[in-house]
Amino acid sequence: MKRHLSRTVFSLAVSVLPFTGCTNQTPASTQSSGSPTALDEHNTHDHPAVGPHHGELVELGSEYHAEILHDDKGTVTLYVLDLGATQQVPIDAPDVTINARHDGKPVQFKLAASPGDDDPAGKSSRFITTDEALVRCLDDEAAEPRLVISINGKSYRGIIAHGHDHSGHDH
Repeated sequence: MKRHLSRTVFSLAVSVLPFTGCTNQTPASTQSSGSPTALDEHNTHDHPAVGPHHGELVELGSEYHAEILHDDKGTVTLYVLDLGATQQVPIDAPDVTINARHDGKPVQFKLAASPGDDDPAGKSSRFITTDEALVRCLDDEAAEPRLVISINGKSYRGIIAHGHDHSGHDH
């Protein structure tokens, strides 16, 4: 009986081992939703360092990007882009959300759909707000801003990196 129990425990341990314990794999990126496989596929494609409007890119899974721009007047514009970060992608959403931290507390900002001339009826590839508090959060590294967006019924999250200096403009 003891030998039979040992064999059963050993078999169970061998079958569970691949799913537990230490590995030398890098954890999946928190920049986007999706499986580690999807993220690996995303990392193998080429795309520019900035968006077509010269804004900062945000990776959204292995299928999309967002481009975010803001100015010192309080306007924040976000474009939904394709995988190559070159073409705008109109989506069926009334707004997108940016979550951040201000003074250690969570804050949330909504950017309303603002369809461009090329966007089909009922869809938008551009989202805008004139919230100066969001501009300040985007310029504050401690704010940890994150984009939350739904595209075709699937939720995506992306880290908005603070990737520019402040020389030449004030905030």
